Amino acid sequence: MFITFEGIDGSGKTTQARLLVERLREAGRDVVLTREPGGSPGAEEIRALLLEGDPERWSAETELLLFTAARRDHLERLIAPALAAGKVVISDRFADSTRVYQGTRSGDLRESVDALHRLMIGREPDLTFIIDMDPEAGLARARNRGGGEARFEGFGAGLQARLRAGFLALAKEFPDRCVLVDGNRPIEDVAEDVARLTRERLP
Repeated sequence: MFITFEGIDGSGKTTQARLLVERLREAGRDVVLTREPGGSPGAEEIRALLLEGDPERWSAETELLLFTAARRDHLERLIAPALAAGKVVISDRFADSTRVYQGTRSGDLRESVDALHRLMIGREPDLTFIIDMDPEAGLARARNRGGGEARFEGFGAGLQARLRAGFLALAKEFPDRCVLVDGNRPIEDVAEDVARLTRERLP
């Protein structure tokens, strides 16, 4: 089973992905935790190009190509082999982030995102948790993390609000696999909901 976590910056999806991995391993599942951009050596190199530096370093179109290249390598080298071996793969972000971020950044690139996805990726998650978070609170959390990977946070709260709207729309677009979870609660409460919903879906 392929499970992904999505949401705005600072929504807590990384923490929730890690906690779910712990729960599933305790239950005896063979689980792989990964992230995007990244997850394979080549994709991690592209990650540095995308998440570091000036906010205006790349156009939305160039970002789309870089994200797709990273995702293709990630899929070939880690996700597909792990799923073929019968493992549960949990990824912190996948194609939905590209649909929302690059589509929101510069006009409407959604058609280009979907066309590239069909051509080069051709895989959707089985289950996607969208952790919904107040944009101001999420941005404050993201900025408090520190570190060099703050390029998207540099666009400010206005972008985060548009991104949240994009993720909410995505949950309605793909209701069979997307589950909206309220992230404006204690971490433990969110984790309980995520674990329960995963148990209901796992074969």
